[in-house]
Amino acid sequence: MNKDIRITYPGSEKVYMQGSIYPDLKVGMRRVRLTPTVEIKDGKKTMTENAPVYVYDTSGPYSDPDIETDLEKGLPRLRQSWIDARKEGDTQMALAKRGIITQEMEYVAIRENMNCAELGIKSHVTPEFVRSEVAAGRAVIPANINHPETEPMIIGTNFLVKINTNIGNSATTSDMDEEVEKAVWSCKWGGDTLMDLSTGKNIHETRERILRNCPVPVGTVPMYQAFEKVKGKAEDLTWEIFRDTLIEQCEQGVDYFTIHCGIRLKNVPLSQGRLTGMVSRGGSIISKWCMVHNEESFLYAHFDDICDICAKYDVAISLGDGLRPGSTYDANDAAQFAELDTMGELVERAWAKNVQAFIEGPGHVPMNKIKANMERQIEKCHGAPFYTLGPLVTDIAPGYDHITSSIGASMIGWYGTAMLCYVTPKEHLALPEKDDVRTGVVTYKIAAHAADLAKGFPGADIRDNALSKARYEFRWKDQFNLSLDPERSLEYYRTSNKTEGEFCTMCGPNFCAARISHSLKDCDR
Repeated sequence: MNKDIRITYPGSEKVYMQGSIYPDLKVGMRRVRLTPTVEIKDGKKTMTENAPVYVYDTSGPYSDPDIETDLEKGLPRLRQSWIDARKEGDTQMALAKRGIITQEMEYVAIRENMNCAELGIKSHVTPEFVRSEVAAGRAVIPANINHPETEPMIIGTNFLVKINTNIGNSATTSDMDEEVEKAVWSCKWGGDTLMDLSTGKNIHETRERILRNCPVPVGTVPMYQAFEKVKGKAEDLTWEIFRDTLIEQCEQGVDYFTIHCGIRLKNVPLSQGRLTGMVSRGGSIISKWCMVHNEESFLYAHFDDICDICAKYDVAISLGDGLRPGSTYDANDAAQFAELDTMGELVERAWAKNVQAFIEGPGHVPMNKIKANMERQIEKCHGAPFYTLGPLVTDIAPGYDHITSSIGASMIGWYGTAMLCYVTPKEHLALPEKDDVRTGVVTYKIAAHAADLAKGFPGADIRDNALSKARYEFRWKDQFNLSLDPERSLEYYRTSNKTEGEFCTMCGPNFCAARISHSLKDCDR
């Protein structure tokens, strides 16, 4: 594997914005250079400059030509000095409740706004606003003290809609290097967080390599590793095995855990009348344990202990939806909502221990039932951020579930969901490969951005307007460079129009007698 991975974007450069509360902050962004607008009037050519467009950037140091990256050594430890200056147990929520604006809080405020201030666009996202949202539990900054390589980001209804990417090896597919490559690949296309769902060999080592080389928060489902420790026998699981797994992953630097604490012994039978039963792997494991032992789940019984562990490392808890519906037929049923109501109780218990928490939501919901999910979550879970897989709005499109789910993701993001878990074309069929990651991330960036536009988030339309202007003026290169996938849009353009090399920034083949690839100076217009 190439130890020095580089991320590049055409027509773009890495830039940094400085903090004001903390002047040493350097918040990375991508600046897309635009070509001039060219007009012909009375036979004379005039050129008007177009201002560059700033883009939210998840690529970390990999896109900075001045920073050397080495997958063997890991990324620079951006947050280490901030962490060293704090006391143990000083979580982002604890500090926010005390009125303290941390470096992470100012960082995400700058990141969310990009260059809105320079453009005269008023934004509600200030460092103080970030602090108040974290203090109230309405937003989460996943940032384990042992993952200093991560660049701070925020998950909350009143911020940009984020997306998560799932990767991970199994007993029969992919190796450690492939998973690290997928992680960096996800960051290139815009993945805001990454979940390592490895279930095969070398789980610990794979996670370590990903963490040391990942500039975005990393999440896991600790139950998967605990399950491997008991050789796949759910009945042999114990609180002690799970606890030790939690601590192991906290020590490595995992930023958030999906834990299916909301499953109660009394609610497990509610899934038995479903068309598709219980589809959550983690939920099925703990449900089987409950039924075999006829006891309350040890995840629920030891929830306060889980919070104490997470508080020590400032790890966020993603309350997993073990009773989520696996089909549109089962959406919004008693099992799903019984678990959601339990999550509402647990999130308040987490907040009492200064642990950040968010709520996982359903994966299959027809369009007419999506809004009710969001409304009930807000009511029962007290405004904690919602994180959903899609939802898929129909079940008849295997191979295209990235599309069926992005429809629901756009809608629920508009209604208030804070983060969307991507779905790839191979969902339900196979683990994602590298190109599936690309397709899944870009599809979900579309859904998230569509939701940001619908929400009227400050500055969300800048990129759209710039691209539309470029399209109207036949500035083809700018259209491509402003798009979510510049390389693919250029590839389709060249394939369709049989062009190679440089092309005119003013016109396309249907608007120029040359009909071939040519430069602006050779344009016959």
